[in-house]
Amino acid sequence: MNILPRADEAVIPIEKFTKYALDPKNNADKYKAFELALGYTLENVEDLIESIRMGIKKFPATSREDRGFGTTYSVLMLLTGPNGKVAHVMTGWLDDAQTGEMRLTSAYVIKRRRGFNAET
Repeated sequence: MNILPRADEAVIPIEKFTKYALDPKNNADKYKAFELALGYTLENVEDLIESIRMGIKKFPATSREDRGFGTTYSVLMLLTGPNGKVAHVMTGWLDDAQTGEMRLTSAYVIKRRRGFNAET
């Protein structure tokens, strides 16, 4: 299995969550998805970051393309939230050609679909 390159050094900016994904004023849809699917809010954002940090070491990374800024990757992970529920979370990463850091660029809960099994 190919995990995210330099997963141990990956940078996860807390602002991706505090000012965007878990901020109900800036992104109500992502906020609701994380809250309802997993129980993550601004109050436990550090726990979500830690879950993602552990997930990038357990789930395969898929290399995407280099659009001139560095190689991009995606990691689909299965997370268990503080509410005991399980959901797939897609994360996007950039191996930044300028800074040399591997950085989280996006994270969102995958909606359940017919035939979509939370165990896979």
